[in-house]
Amino acid sequence: MTASVEACPALVLNADFRPLSYFPLSLWSWQDAVKAVCMDRVTTISHYDRVVRSPSFEMKLPSVISLRDYVSPARRPAFTRFNVFLRDGFTCQYCGDQFPTHELTFDHVVPRSRGGRTTWDNVVAACSSCNLVKGNRMPKTCGMEPLSEPHQPTAFELQENGRSFPPNFLHESWRDFLYWDTELDPW
Repeated sequence: MTASVEACPALVLNADFRPLSYFPLSLWSWQDAVKAVCMDRVTTISHYDRVVRSPSFEMKLPSVISLRDYVSPARRPAFTRFNVFLRDGFTCQYCGDQFPTHELTFDHVVPRSRGGRTTWDNVVAACSSCNLVKGNRMPKTCGMEPLSEPHQPTAFELQENGRSFPPNFLHESWRDFLYWDTELDPW
């Protein structure tokens, strides 16, 4: 059975052959990848066996592409709910259990009602149960200290954390680029 072209995304690498992003994984639709190849904005590194055709054109769908021009990564990641969860490894910083994104909240370590601010240094991932138990109390008062000190992560730290959560689908042609710094098996 031949896979649908919709199931053929292209892994996008920066000009240094590192993925633009690990989490979410930097993927382009087959249409965007083909367009970028035709406009000479990317180099095809690997391809699927699947072919697309037009009356005057035929090409194998790219599975791995690299940008021709290097894109500098952001120095400081945006302060978003998702990035807080990624920094904390999708783990409640009070009970230590891992949760899917939709089951996490974020908690102000020093509650807003006590002058706490909504910043990297005061917000942690928390499950609903722990967040409810802690309420607007100080960590020492309720005996609920965060497992990790909240801090502003670097873009590199978020990328490294994202590598711990591979997506459901990884095409075999992507493996050499997603885990390029893992130790190689000896012959």
